[in-house]
Amino acid sequence: MWEKLQPVEATTCGCLNCSVRYKVAPMEMQIAVGFGWAGVQKNGETVWSEIESCRENWDNCWTVQDAENAALEDPDNDWRIIMDGPLHGETYQRQNPSEWVLVDKNIGFA
Repeated sequence: MWEKLQPVEATTCGCLNCSVRYKVAPMEMQIAVGFGWAGVQKNGETVWSEIESCRENWDNCWTVQDAENAALEDPDNDWRIIMDGPLHGETYQRQNPSEWVLVDKNIGFA
């Protein structure tokens, strides 16, 4: 059994060009940062990443709905969306069907 993490406060990040952090990620949100790393993990193992899938064609990027579709096939696991950009980073954990909750945020790697 996996552990549900505590949600964190959703806020905007510090610059005008960055995304807004959501308390619960909307299903249409694209999982991408452009520069950095974004992906979907199941129990700490990457099942999809921006680097491998959509650097050449943004249409190949997953949305939260794509992650939800993958999680529906094997729901009893710790599913996370991780986005690590230069000026912000977020981690969303799937805590219920179609509910990806913000559980970690940071100021990015730059």
